[in-house]
Amino acid sequence: MAYAIIKTGGKQYKVSQGDNIDVEKLDLEVGESATFESVLLYSDGEDIKVGNPLLDGATVTAEVVDQFRAKKVTAFKFKRRKGFQKKKGHRQHLTRLTIKSISA
Repeated sequence: MAYAIIKTGGKQYKVSQGDNIDVEKLDLEVGESATFESVLLYSDGEDIKVGNPLLDGATVTAEVVDQFRAKKVTAFKFKRRKGFQKKKGHRQHLTRLTIKSISA
């Protein structure tokens, strides 16, 4: 089974055709296509091609399925015996993609 390792949003993802992945927000509408040319590694099941650092001519095509926000992460600070408490929440914007094709 073919797979690739792509880099987007400062992170690396191992993807195969048909996979759903959640990546940092991309400025694309639902239904649009995203093409990733920053492919670090490609394997077709027999051969493995490793880039230095990227593979030339390798692309991964994905379709945007959803734009959403992740679960809330809460940061809580306090100082004992002083009555100081600080609570802050954060929800990261994410994009869900379905991998359509991998070519190298």
